[in-house]
Amino acid sequence: MERWHNKIAVVTGASGGIGAACARAMVGAGLRVVGLARREAKLKELRDSLPKNLQSNFIPRRCDVSKEDQVQNSFDWIEREFGGTDVLLNNAGITRETELVAPGNTQKLREVIDTNVMGVLWCTREAFNNMIKRDAEGHVLIINSIAGHQVLNFIDILPSFNIYPATKFAITAITETYRQEFQVHKSKVRVTAICPGATNTNIFPEEIHFYVKDMERLEPANIADAVMYALRTPPHVQVHEITVKPMGEMF
Repeated sequence: MERWHNKIAVVTGASGGIGAACARAMVGAGLRVVGLARREAKLKELRDSLPKNLQSNFIPRRCDVSKEDQVQNSFDWIEREFGGTDVLLNNAGITRETELVAPGNTQKLREVIDTNVMGVLWCTREAFNNMIKRDAEGHVLIINSIAGHQVLNFIDILPSFNIYPATKFAITAITETYRQEFQVHKSKVRVTAICPGATNTNIFPEEIHFYVKDMERLEPANIADAVMYALRTPPHVQVHEITVKPMGEMF
């Protein structure tokens, strides 16, 4: 990890769950982390929970990645203050309780698409263009999901996952497109998708947690381990995708 020491990592959705675990692991490995999230107070709580000597290496910044102007402003600020992004972890993701066929659900569908897909596109675009401007050996990571390869069917058991799998299937295609486009630009930037199975996070509403309370699940730190593994590989190694499931997962 020596080559990442004091480099700038940007973690979206860093206020809790997988994002917070990854931010904590990166800071512990010597990176300086800019944590982006809508809940700035939670970001500051994470900073304050770090060892005193590492707190200055976590920089909280409020940013809703579903808003293009906020993404652009944040990455412009990162470039001005720190020179640019070396590692980007696209982690922010949401779901909304609805069905695709439910009347009047446009706002809920747009919120999920804008966060899970457009947020990744906007953040990666800004980070990548800064990386190639500096000829940096950067790394873009994306938290995908097993739902990006399989539409989980729990009809009559769970509330509908609605548009969430579609956004993650999009991320599967986007990850491969990035790999190809990064090559076209002759960049030194790698891309890796991490596909977790069921994980103890608050992304899904309480209604779903009630149904899956006895399901085997991963902890956010397990996903952070996968992220750190990808970062530790040599620059010539392209770890395209990592799938991590809890033992005994039903799907």
